[in-house]
Formats: sequence, structure tokens, C-alpha cells
Amino acid sequence: MKCPFCQSNLSKVKDKRAVLRRGEIRRRRECLKCSKRFTTYEILAEIEILVIKKDGKKEPYEREKLQRGLNRALEKRPGVDRVESILDRIESRIRTKHLQEIPSQTLGKWVLSELKKLDPVAYLRFASVYRTFSDPKDFKKELETL
Repeated sequence: MKCPFCQSNLSKVKDKRAVLRRGEIRRRRECLKCSKRFTTYEILAEIEILVIKKDGKKEPYEREKLQRGLNRALEKRPGVDRVESILDRIESRIRTKHLQEIPSQTLGKWVLSELKKLDPVAYLRFASVYRTFSDPKDFKKELETL
């Protein structure tokens, strides 16, 4: 670790703490050359997860993309403050199953199950895009399953 003040590679850790946000570790360091202190943050490098689209193409999983979809579904609805926890649960599910590739249909089903528990209107909004509703009858069928 280079000192940001003198660029020396010699430093010692004075304090180490876990940060509550997703497993970061905060280290307070002191440069052994100039004696100035600085802070570093250490996070676990995550394994890249690939999403397999309907057409067979693979693309990297993007939390932000899923977050935008959830935000649209929950727009002006109660529960918009729970988007982060929904995303965390979905990502935890991916990690516990040790998946490096996941079909987009599976992701969609997991999101729908989370939204079904949270808000039926948001569930319908997401389902209409996810399942590409083309007719009002599609909404009626989905409402009957709720």
C-alpha cells in the first residue's frame, strides 16, 4: 500500500474495523517514512456473474439494471425504500447457490416473488414488462393468479 503523501510502500496498520456496508474492512494506516496517517478500504472482489438472456446471449449481471427495474415497478408505491434489501436477498441467493451463470427468467421469477410479497401493484407492473403483456387480458389473467 503506497502512502498518498510520500509514495512510500512502508506502512503499518494502526486500526482495523469492519464497515457495515457489504463486508468492507476499514484500515487506518501510518506511513513508516513520513509518519502521516491515511485510511484504506478493502472489499472482497466478487466473481463475475453472467446473465443468460432469452436469445442465449450472455451479459454481465448489473445490480444497477435490476435496481432501475425495481424502482420503476415501485415508483410512487409504498416499499420503494426496500429496493436495496430486495437486491441484497437476490444476490445472496445467487451466491449461496454458487451460480456463475443465471438465466434471466430465473432472476425475473425471483424479483416477482419478492414483489408479490411486498406490493401487488408493483408486482403487476414488473410482470407486464417481464412477461411482455400485449393485451389487457394478460393483466386479467395475472390478477386472477394473485
